[in-house]
Amino acid sequence: MEKRLRVVAFSEFVATAFLLIAVVGSGIAAERLSGGNVALALLANAIVTGCALFPLILAFAPLSGAHMNPVVTVGAAAFRQIPWRFVPVMILAQIAGGMVGVWLTHIMFDAPIMQVSTHARTGFALWTAEIVATVGLLGTILRCDSYGVPLTAGAVAAYITGAYWFTASTSFANPAVTIARAFTDTFAGIRPVDAPGFIAAQIVGLVLVLVAAKALGFRLPVKAT
Repeated sequence: MEKRLRVVAFSEFVATAFLLIAVVGSGIAAERLSGGNVALALLANAIVTGCALFPLILAFAPLSGAHMNPVVTVGAAAFRQIPWRFVPVMILAQIAGGMVGVWLTHIMFDAPIMQVSTHARTGFALWTAEIVATVGLLGTILRCDSYGVPLTAGAVAAYITGAYWFTASTSFANPAVTIARAFTDTFAGIRPVDAPGFIAAQIVGLVLVLVAAKALGFRLPVKAT
Protein backbone atom coordinates (compact mmCIF):
# COMPACT_ATOMS: atom_id res chain seq x y z
CA MET A 1 0.00 0.00 0.00
CA GLU A 2 1.41 3.39 -0.97
CA LYS A 3 2.41 5.76 1.82
CA ARG A 4 -0.25 8.38 1.00
CA LEU A 5 -3.03 5.80 1.16
CA ARG A 6 -1.70 4.43 4.47
CA VAL A 7 -1.87 7.92 5.96
CA VAL A 8 -5.38 8.47 4.63
CA ALA A 9 -6.61 5.10 5.90
CA PHE A 10 -5.09 5.56 9.36
CA SER A 11 -6.55 9.06 9.58
CA GLU A 12 -10.02 7.80 8.69
CA PHE A 13 -9.69 4.93 11.16
CA VAL A 14 -8.78 7.20 14.08
CA ALA A 15 -11.23 9.96 13.21
CA THR A 16 -14.16 7.55 12.84
CA ALA A 17 -13.23 5.82 16.10
CA PHE A 18 -13.40 9.14 17.93
CA LEU A 19 -16.68 10.00 16.23
CA LEU A 20 -18.25 6.79 17.54
CA ILE A 21 -16.78 7.40 20.98
CA ALA A 22 -18.56 10.75 20.96
CA VAL A 23 -21.86 9.36 19.66
CA VAL A 24 -22.07 6.26 21.83
CA GLY A 25 -20.30 7.67 24.88
CA SER A 26 -22.51 10.73 25.08
CA GLY A 27 -25.54 8.51 24.58
CA ILE A 28 -24.57 6.30 27.51
CA ALA A 29 -23.76 9.26 29.75
CA ALA A 30 -26.93 11.08 28.77
CA GLU A 31 -29.12 8.05 29.40
CA ARG A 32 -27.55 7.48 32.81
CA LEU A 33 -27.78 11.11 33.90
CA SER A 34 -31.05 12.27 32.37
CA GLY A 35 -33.31 10.51 34.86
CA GLY A 36 -35.37 8.91 32.12
CA ASN A 37 -35.95 12.15 30.20
CA VAL A 38 -35.44 10.97 26.61
CA ALA A 39 -35.62 14.49 25.17
CA LEU A 40 -32.84 15.67 27.48
CA ALA A 41 -30.74 12.61 26.64
CA LEU A 42 -31.17 13.23 22.90
CA LEU A 43 -30.29 16.90 23.31
CA ALA A 44 -27.07 16.01 25.14
CA ASN A 45 -26.26 13.34 22.53
CA ALA A 46 -26.79 15.81 19.67
CA ILE A 47 -24.75 18.62 21.22
CA VAL A 48 -21.81 16.37 22.09
CA THR A 49 -21.77 14.82 18.62
CA GLY A 50 -21.72 18.25 16.99
CA CYS A 51 -19.04 19.50 19.37
CA ALA A 52 -16.88 16.46 18.57
CA LEU A 53 -17.36 16.71 14.81
CA PHE A 54 -15.98 20.25 14.61
CA PRO A 55 -12.46 19.53 16.00
CA LEU A 56 -12.32 16.12 14.33
CA ILE A 57 -12.87 17.68 10.90
CA LEU A 58 -10.35 20.43 11.63
CA ALA A 59 -7.74 17.94 12.83
CA PHE A 60 -8.11 15.25 10.19
CA ALA A 61 -9.20 17.15 7.06
CA PRO A 62 -5.58 17.95 6.07
CA LEU A 63 -4.72 14.23 6.27
CA SER A 64 -7.69 12.48 4.66
CA GLY A 65 -10.52 14.94 4.22
CA ALA A 66 -12.03 13.78 7.54
CA HIS A 67 -14.86 11.96 5.78
CA MET A 68 -15.60 9.42 8.55
CA ASN A 69 -18.44 8.33 6.28
CA PRO A 70 -18.55 6.01 3.24
CA VAL A 71 -21.15 8.09 1.37
CA VAL A 72 -18.95 11.16 1.76
CA THR A 73 -15.97 9.16 0.49
CA VAL A 74 -17.86 7.90 -2.57
CA GLY A 75 -19.15 11.41 -3.21
CA ALA A 76 -15.62 12.80 -2.98
CA ALA A 77 -14.42 10.27 -5.54
CA ALA A 78 -17.35 11.04 -7.84
CA PHE A 79 -16.35 14.72 -7.70
CA ARG A 80 -12.69 13.78 -8.32
CA GLN A 81 -11.53 14.97 -4.94
CA ILE A 82 -9.86 11.62 -4.21
CA PRO A 83 -8.81 8.72 -6.48
CA TRP A 84 -11.31 5.88 -6.79
CA ARG A 85 -8.59 3.43 -5.73
CA PHE A 86 -8.68 5.02 -2.26
CA VAL A 87 -12.39 4.36 -1.76
CA PRO A 88 -12.43 0.67 -0.69
CA VAL A 89 -9.56 1.12 1.74
CA MET A 90 -11.05 4.27 3.25
CA ILE A 91 -14.45 2.62 3.73
CA LEU A 92 -12.89 -0.40 5.42
CA ALA A 93 -10.89 1.93 7.68
CA GLN A 94 -14.04 3.85 8.59
CA ILE A 95 -15.96 0.69 9.46
CA ALA A 96 -13.06 -0.73 11.48
CA GLY A 97 -12.54 2.59 13.26
CA GLY A 98 -16.23 2.78 14.11
CA MET A 99 -16.19 -0.69 15.64
CA VAL A 100 -13.08 0.05 17.69
CA GLY A 101 -14.64 3.31 18.86
CA VAL A 102 -17.72 1.45 20.09
CA TRP A 103 -15.64 -1.15 21.93
CA LEU A 104 -13.46 1.49 23.58
CA THR A 105 -16.58 3.33 24.71
CA HIS A 106 -17.97 0.18 26.29
CA ILE A 107 -14.70 -0.28 28.16
CA MET A 108 -14.72 3.33 29.41
CA PHE A 109 -18.28 3.00 30.70
CA ASP A 110 -17.67 -0.43 32.28
CA ALA A 111 -20.13 -2.14 29.94
CA PRO A 112 -19.79 -5.50 28.13
CA ILE A 113 -17.43 -4.96 25.22
CA MET A 114 -19.28 -7.20 22.77
CA GLN A 115 -22.94 -6.22 22.40
CA VAL A 116 -25.68 -6.46 19.80
CA SER A 117 -28.33 -3.75 19.77
CA THR A 118 -31.98 -4.52 20.46
CA HIS A 119 -33.17 -0.96 19.63
CA ALA A 120 -35.75 -1.14 16.83
CA ARG A 121 -35.34 1.55 14.17
CA THR A 122 -37.22 0.62 11.02
CA GLY A 123 -40.05 1.63 8.73
CA PHE A 124 -40.72 3.90 5.78
CA ALA A 125 -40.77 7.07 7.90
CA LEU A 126 -37.28 6.44 9.27
CA TRP A 127 -35.91 5.40 5.88
CA THR A 128 -37.28 8.61 4.39
CA ALA A 129 -35.65 10.53 7.24
CA GLU A 130 -32.31 8.91 6.44
CA ILE A 131 -32.58 9.92 2.79
CA VAL A 132 -33.32 13.50 3.84
CA ALA A 133 -30.53 13.48 6.43
CA THR A 134 -27.98 12.18 3.92
CA VAL A 135 -28.98 14.61 1.18
CA GLY A 136 -28.73 17.49 3.65
CA LEU A 137 -25.34 16.40 4.93
CA LEU A 138 -23.82 15.94 1.47
CA GLY A 139 -25.37 19.16 0.24
CA THR A 140 -23.92 21.03 3.20
CA ILE A 141 -20.46 19.63 2.51
CA LEU A 142 -20.59 20.33 -1.22
CA ARG A 143 -21.90 23.87 -0.94
CA CYS A 144 -19.57 24.87 1.91
CA ASP A 145 -16.42 23.28 0.47
CA SER A 146 -15.32 26.46 -1.30
CA TYR A 147 -15.33 28.41 1.99
CA GLY A 148 -12.55 26.30 3.49
CA VAL A 149 -12.19 23.65 6.17
CA PRO A 150 -13.08 25.73 9.28
CA LEU A 151 -16.40 26.92 7.89
CA THR A 152 -17.22 23.48 6.48
CA ALA A 153 -16.41 21.89 9.84
CA GLY A 154 -18.73 24.32 11.61
CA ALA A 155 -21.49 23.85 9.06
CA VAL A 156 -21.35 20.05 9.24
CA ALA A 157 -21.26 20.09 13.05
CA ALA A 158 -24.24 22.46 13.18
CA TYR A 159 -26.17 20.47 10.58
CA ILE A 160 -25.74 17.14 12.38
CA THR A 161 -26.67 18.71 15.73
CA GLY A 162 -29.87 20.05 14.22
CA ALA A 163 -30.62 16.95 12.18
CA TYR A 164 -30.65 14.81 15.33
CA TRP A 165 -33.88 16.69 16.05
CA PHE A 166 -35.50 17.50 12.73
CA THR A 167 -35.22 13.97 11.27
CA ALA A 168 -37.24 11.09 12.66
CA SER A 169 -34.22 8.78 12.46
CA THR A 170 -31.94 11.16 14.45
CA SER A 171 -29.77 11.50 11.34
CA PHE A 172 -27.35 8.59 11.17
CA ALA A 173 -26.57 9.57 7.53
CA ASN A 174 -23.47 7.34 7.62
CA PRO A 175 -23.15 3.62 6.77
CA ALA A 176 -20.02 3.14 8.92
CA VAL A 177 -21.73 4.73 11.91
CA THR A 178 -24.84 2.64 11.27
CA ILE A 179 -22.85 -0.60 11.25
CA ALA A 180 -20.95 0.32 14.41
CA ARG A 181 -24.11 1.37 16.26
CA ALA A 182 -25.62 -2.06 15.56
CA PHE A 183 -23.08 -3.43 18.04
CA THR A 184 -23.98 -1.31 21.06
CA ASP A 185 -27.13 -2.06 23.03
CA THR A 186 -27.20 1.47 24.42
CA PHE A 187 -29.05 4.73 23.73
CA ALA A 188 -27.40 5.09 20.30
CA GLY A 189 -27.96 1.52 19.13
CA ILE A 190 -29.81 0.11 16.13
CA ARG A 191 -30.74 -3.54 15.67
CA PRO A 192 -28.52 -5.29 13.09
CA VAL A 193 -31.65 -6.36 11.21
CA ASP A 194 -32.61 -2.68 10.84
CA ALA A 195 -29.18 -1.46 9.71
CA PRO A 196 -29.50 -2.52 6.03
CA GLY A 197 -32.64 -0.40 5.61
CA PHE A 198 -30.81 2.66 6.97
CA ILE A 199 -27.76 2.01 4.79
CA ALA A 200 -29.92 1.55 1.68
CA ALA A 201 -31.65 4.87 2.42
CA GLN A 202 -28.27 6.57 2.84
CA ILE A 203 -27.14 5.23 -0.52
CA VAL A 204 -30.36 6.54 -2.09
CA GLY A 205 -29.55 9.95 -0.60
CA LEU A 206 -26.07 9.81 -2.12
CA VAL A 207 -27.45 8.88 -5.55
CA LEU A 208 -29.98 11.71 -5.42
CA VAL A 209 -27.23 14.23 -4.65
CA LEU A 210 -25.00 12.93 -7.46
CA VAL A 211 -27.86 12.98 -9.97
CA ALA A 212 -28.91 16.48 -8.93
CA ALA A 213 -25.34 17.75 -9.10
CA LYS A 214 -24.91 16.34 -12.60
CA ALA A 215 -28.24 17.76 -13.76
CA LEU A 216 -27.30 21.19 -12.41
CA GLY A 217 -23.78 21.02 -13.83
CA PHE A 218 -22.22 21.35 -10.37
CA ARG A 219 -18.44 20.92 -10.29
CA LEU A 220 -15.62 21.07 -7.73
CA PRO A 221 -11.95 21.78 -8.44
CA VAL A 222 -10.19 18.51 -9.23
CA LYS A 223 -7.87 17.36 -6.42
CA ALA A 224 -7.43 13.64 -7.10
CA THR A 225 -3.88 12.43 -7.77
